[in-house]
Order: sequence, then C-alpha cells, then structure tokens
Amino acid sequence: MKKAETSEVIQSIHNEKPYKRKLAYLILIFGWMAVILAIVSSIYIGASHVHYAAVWRGVFFYDPTNSADVIIHDLRLPRALAAVFVGAGLAVSGSIMQGMTRNPLASPSILGVTSGALFFMAIAFAFFPHLTYSQTLLFSFVGAGMGAALVFSIVAASRGGNTTVKLALAGAAITSLLSALSTAIGLRFNVSKDMSYWYAGGVSGIQFQQLKYAIPIIIIGILIGIMLSRSITVLSLGEEVATGLGQKTKVVRFVGIIVVLLLTGAAVSIAGMIGFIGLVIPHITRFLVGSDYRFIIPCSAIIGALALLGADMLSRMVNAPFETPVGAVTAIIGVPFFLYLARKEGGAL
Repeated sequence: MKKAETSEVIQSIHNEKPYKRKLAYLILIFGWMAVILAIVSSIYIGASHVHYAAVWRGVFFYDPTNSADVIIHDLRLPRALAAVFVGAGLAVSGSIMQGMTRNPLASPSILGVTSGALFFMAIAFAFFPHLTYSQTLLFSFVGAGMGAALVFSIVAASRGGNTTVKLALAGAAITSLLSALSTAIGLRFNVSKDMSYWYAGGVSGIQFQQLKYAIPIIIIGILIGIMLSRSITVLSLGEEVATGLGQKTKVVRFVGIIVVLLLTGAAVSIAGMIGFIGLVIPHITRFLVGSDYRFIIPCSAIIGALALLGADMLSRMVNAPFETPVGAVTAIIGVPFFLYLARKEGGAL
C-alpha cells in the first residue's frame, strides 16, 4: 500500500505541468548533443588558432609529432572534459543537497563541503608532499565530509532548529574559517603557490592522468544520484510525508551524503574552488523541468556541464590572451543569485 501511495505522489508531481515534462525530455535527448558541440567549441577556442578539421584529427587521429595535435589532445581536450564532468558533478551534488535538506541555499560551496576539501588538500601538500594523485583525492573526500559535518553540527546545536538563513550563515562561517586555515598552512609551509590554482578554481592545465581517477568517480556518483532520485523527490516533500509513505529517510540521507562527498571531492581535486554551479544550476533546472528529481538530477548534470564549459570559454575571451579564473566568472553570476535567494527565503538580508 505504501509503495502504491508513493507512486501516486510521484505521479502527481510528474503530471504537475505537462509542458515541463516535455521540456525535460528535450533536454535529456538533445542536451548531450549541445554538450558535444560545446566541447568542440571549447577545444577550438584558445590562444593558438586551430581549424575545426584539426580538432577532429587531434582528438581521433592523434600524432604526437604534430604541434597542433599536441595542443588539442594534451591541453584542450582534457580541459573540456574536466569542465563537463566537474560542472555535471557539482550541479548534481547541489540538486541532491537541496532536495534532501529542502533548503534552496544548499550547495557544496555554501555549506563548507568545497572549503573542507581544499583544507585537507592544503594539509596534504604541506605534510605529505609526495602523495600520488589518487591519495590526494582521498584527502579531498575526507575534507569534504568534515566541512559538511561541521556546518550541520553547528546548525543542530543552535536554538530554533534548522532554518535557511542559519544554514547559510553556518556555512559561510565554516567556509571562511577553513579558507583562512588553508591560507595559513600555505604560507607557513611554503605551499601557497601549489595551492593558488585550487583557490582560484579552474580547469586549465588538467591532464588525462588526473581525469582517469576523477571521471569514473563522478560518473558513479551521478548514476547513484539518478537511482536515488525517486526517493529524493519524496523526501523533498518533507520528513513527515516521506516517513508516512514508508520511506527509510535515514538510509536515503546517508546514501545521498556519500554521493555528495564523492561528487564534490572529485570535482575539487581537479578544479579547485568553483563556486555557485551547485547553487544556481539546480534552481534553473527546477524552473525548467518541475519538481520531480527523476528529471532534475540528470537534467542538472547536462545543464551544469554546459554552464561550466561556457564559463571556461568566457574566461578565455574576457581578457585574451590572458585567462580569468573560472571561479571568478561563476561568482559574478552566483553571488547576486545567492543574495536574491537569501533575501527571498530568509527575509533577513
């Protein structure tokens, strides 16, 4: 009976606005075509001019003796792929966090997950300089978990329970603290130069060696998120409703948190602190496809990939031939959006 009731609730959400369901299918069908076209455009754009024919040759018929092929295959292709998977991972991570907490301000960058990952990476650079990339990736996962745990512990210990503004303020406090500690470690142990790339946030200089570890983790995280999407839809209706429908809310939250840590940890380990993708993209996706997380999560992955690819291309064109950090480009859009949401939801700003 509970399962039948759950299906009815999901179906009612699914049929809420039929045109949004059609738009979701269009995004799922044609979105990946747009991603492929954006990847080609990203490879094409750069300080060194290359023809589209050279892009095809460099990707599929790589010749290490050809300078154009080396630029395309070893520099621009890994960069484009990193933007796709980091954007998708952060967007899905934000979608899951917002669905589970029912908090419109929830995102990896706002709730201390990203800064926690960076803090532990600073520790790795300072105290364990000879770690392999896979070991550094493990530090990133642990730090992401610690950052989130600190934020939610502060909110849980406060009076009045969990509110939108309290979560945002606790996240801002922990993010500031961990960022300051990361900077202090960098200065004290002379690893600031090594950490500067992760502070700024970006996908330039990424190599296939890094992607071969991070991409499978992000793919697994997104797939688990999609499998969990039905339960997140029910959970987004409220704890009492989800429990009344027989859902094991603690199990759903536990698995969801693990997915968020996997996605954010992998993304931070290759691209550093890229903020607001996990905050803005889920809202845009919900506006387009409705409240059913069976569509929100996969569509967020597509839109997030396109958004970060676009931001990376824009970062190369704003001050060419010099590059603007991608984190700065995403912040220009994300900060006003965050302030708008905080004012709308909390009425305190």
